[in-house]
Amino acid sequence: MECMQPRRAATPLGPVEFAEFGQGPAVLSLHGALGGWDQGIILARALEAPGFRFIAPSRPGYLGTPLSSGASPEAQADLCAGLLDALGLQDALVLAISGGGPCAQQFALRHRERCRGLALVSTIGVANAAGPPPAFRVMTWLARIPWILAAMRRKALANLDRAATRSFPDEKQRARVLGDPGTRALYAALRETIFERMPGRMAGTWNDVAVARALSVPLERIRVPVLLAHGEQDPIAPYASQAGALASRIPGAELLTLERGGHAALFSHRDAIRARFGRFFLEHASLDPAAGRH
Repeated sequence: MECMQPRRAATPLGPVEFAEFGQGPAVLSLHGALGGWDQGIILARALEAPGFRFIAPSRPGYLGTPLSSGASPEAQADLCAGLLDALGLQDALVLAISGGGPCAQQFALRHRERCRGLALVSTIGVANAAGPPPAFRVMTWLARIPWILAAMRRKALANLDRAATRSFPDEKQRARVLGDPGTRALYAALRETIFERMPGRMAGTWNDVAVARALSVPLERIRVPVLLAHGEQDPIAPYASQAGALASRIPGAELLTLERGGHAALFSHRDAIRARFGRFFLEHASLDPAAGRH
C-alpha cells in the first residue's frame, strides 16, 4: 500500500485529522477502536470501489484529532459535518466499521440532508456492556512503555499466519485471507497500524469503550438507506444483539449476513461485502439528497 500523509482541517468543534484518495461522490470512512485515519483508508481500500472520493478522518481521541473535538457520537457526527464544510462538500455516503457505527448513525440522525446512506460493517448500535477482555487491558498499559511496544510490534508482524489463526479460527476463511495477495496485504497493513503510534490511539479507544457501554441511539428515527454486513459469529459485536437490533429497528435496513464470519469479516468475506457495498454506493451516490428516504 502506498504511503499517505494526513492533513488537518479546522472546524467549529476543533481540529480533525484526515486523509483521502479517489475522485467522485464523497464517502466518509469511519474506523473502529484502536484506529485512526490509516485504518479508515484500509477499510475503504478493502471495498475496492472506484469512482468515489474516500475521506477517512481520525475520530476524536485518535492520532491527530484531540478527544476535545468530540467525545460523544453526537459531537463526532457534528465534527464530520464540519469536515465536509471545510472540504466544500454538501453531502456524503458514510461507511463505518465496528466502533465507528455510533458516529455514523448519529450523522444520519443529525445531518439527514447531508447523508446519502449508511454502509455499516460489524458495527454496534445498542449498548454493549461486555467491554474488552483483560488481556487487552494489559496490552494497552504495557504499550505505554516504548521498548515493550516495539517488542510487541515485532512479534505481531513476525508471523502473519499465526496472527491470522487468532483472527480467523475457521481454516477456510483463513486460507481465503492469506491466499489472496490483495486481502493479505490489507490485513497485514491493519496489523501494522495497530502497533504504530498505539499510545496516540488509546484516548479514543477507551472513549469508545465508555460510549459502547451507555449507547442509546433512536435507531427507529433513521431515515436514510442503510446496508449492514455482519458476521454470524462475531464475538465483539454479537450478531443477535447488534446486527439484529440494527436490522429490526432501522426502517428499511438491509442485512447481509456473513456465514460463520467473525469481527474481522471485512477480510474473510471481502468478496461478498465489496460486491454488495459497491452496488449500494452506485445506487445512492447519485440520488438527490431529498430522495431515497424511507
